[in-house]
Amino acid sequence: MTASCISLFEFNDQAEINRFNSIDDQVMGGISSSGLIISENNTAKFSGTVSLENGGGFASTRAALNCPVLSPSQGLKLRIKGDGKRYKLRLFNSDNFDSVAHESPFIAPYKSWMELEMPFASFKPVWRGKPVAGADAFNKDQICALGLMISEKQVGDFALYLDWIRAY
Repeated sequence: MTASCISLFEFNDQAEINRFNSIDDQVMGGISSSGLIISENNTAKFSGTVSLENGGGFASTRAALNCPVLSPSQGLKLRIKGDGKRYKLRLFNSDNFDSVAHESPFIAPYKSWMELEMPFASFKPVWRGKPVAGADAFNKDQICALGLMISEKQVGDFALYLDWIRAY
C-alpha cells in the first residue's frame, strides 16, 4: 500500500467481517438473503440469493465507519473478483439507517482479481433505489458508513470477493 492510500477495510480477518451487517429486502417483506464471510483465501465473500418474490429484489451489507477525513483523496479503490454481475458501492454521510446513500455501480470481473478505482464524483444520491434530486452534497470527510448492494432484478445466487477497500 502506498503512503497516499488510506485503508478503510483489509479483509483478512474475522474482525473486519464482523463490522458488516446484512440489510436485505426482508426489511420490506422480500425473501432475498445475503451475508459477508471470510472466504477460503482470507478475503471477504459477499454472497447470497436475490429473489423478486413478495416485492423484493435486493441484498446488501453495510458497516459503520468512524467518519474518516478523506479530503486529500479522490475516490475509493477496491480489489475484487466476482461473478460478472452489477453491484453498487454505497457511501453514507449519516449513520441513520434509512438515510440517503451515494452510490456508484460496478461490474465484478468474472473469476479474476482486479483493482477498481471509483472517483468520488461517480457517486450519485439515491434513497430506496431512486435518484434524489436536491440531496445534500456528498461530503467525503463525513463518510459514516460504507455498503455493498446487488439489485436491478439480478435474480439468483451471487458472489463478490473483496480483498481490500482503500481511499486514494
